[in-house]
Amino acid sequence: MVHASSPSLLLVLLVAVVAGGGARLPVDAARNATLGELRVKNGLGRTPQMGWNSWNHFYCGISEGVIRETDDCWAELNRDYQGNMVPNKRTFPSGIKALADYVHAKGLKLGIYSDAGTQTCSNKMPGSLDHEEQDVKTFASWGVDYLKYDNCNDAGRNVKERYTRMSNAMKKYGKNIFFSLCEWGVENPATWARGMGGNSWRTTGDIADNWDSMTSRADQNDRWASYAGPGGWNDPDMLEVGNGGMSEAEYRSHFSIWALAKVWAGPLSGNRKVVVLWNRQGHQATITTHWSKVGLPVSAAVTARDLWAHSSFSAQGQLSASVAPHDCKMYILTPK
Repeated sequence: MVHASSPSLLLVLLVAVVAGGGARLPVDAARNATLGELRVKNGLGRTPQMGWNSWNHFYCGISEGVIRETDDCWAELNRDYQGNMVPNKRTFPSGIKALADYVHAKGLKLGIYSDAGTQTCSNKMPGSLDHEEQDVKTFASWGVDYLKYDNCNDAGRNVKERYTRMSNAMKKYGKNIFFSLCEWGVENPATWARGMGGNSWRTTGDIADNWDSMTSRADQNDRWASYAGPGGWNDPDMLEVGNGGMSEAEYRSHFSIWALAKVWAGPLSGNRKVVVLWNRQGHQATITTHWSKVGLPVSAAVTARDLWAHSSFSAQGQLSASVAPHDCKMYILTPK
């Protein structure tokens, strides 16, 4: 993300989304996009992943009836006699393959969860450490499209060694599975995850459903903006929207910032820009940004589309809005 300052020192986030083959990449993003070329050619991670994850709302209370993308607790504690993971017989009696078929019939994709350790973070099902190839073969046979790979119960082994093992298994048996590394940002995975075939990587610890946690995750993720691009994306953890711990304004900010935090900072198609004016203070404030900060010609006239209010207006040279505390305004700027 690109920052511009306002007189009240409120954070202004100026971000545009990659769209189409004509978009220009900054140097760092171009370098990293080259590293991820194979993944892009396979059709994975061209844009940031979008979907729903069960964990922050349901935790282990998941079942076939509520899941599109499973997080932890979907498997039995013990593997079968052949060493395979086994879906929980009580909560997933039809098995994961049947669930994947159902989800695919809806035009959606199915994600699954595992861990680069001996058990997952819930300690209620096995991890994939030293079972990487076997588990990826299983996931692929079920029709899984996405793997979130966590970092608990590591047996004291090096993080890159553990994730490299899964990366190698994915390259052999899971080429059509989006690889999401959930390393919590401990060893700066933005600098190395793409090189091992990762399509996204966590840049932060776990988020909590409150304002301070959300804003701190946004700030931590922002550090790695130049590493995101087609084929591989920064991941500041899941949205908490709707779970009850923040106000409507704060959730609106959360949703808007996450939409930007997970995309590369650059132009939209047609020379458009995306701008978020985010008021992080506890009182109403007017936030102004000028075209020189956005990357538009200083005299350019644009149509500004307010994405939350569903309204449009004309602007030239600058954009200014009164923003409620902890709220935001989000615009697409289209040159006339």
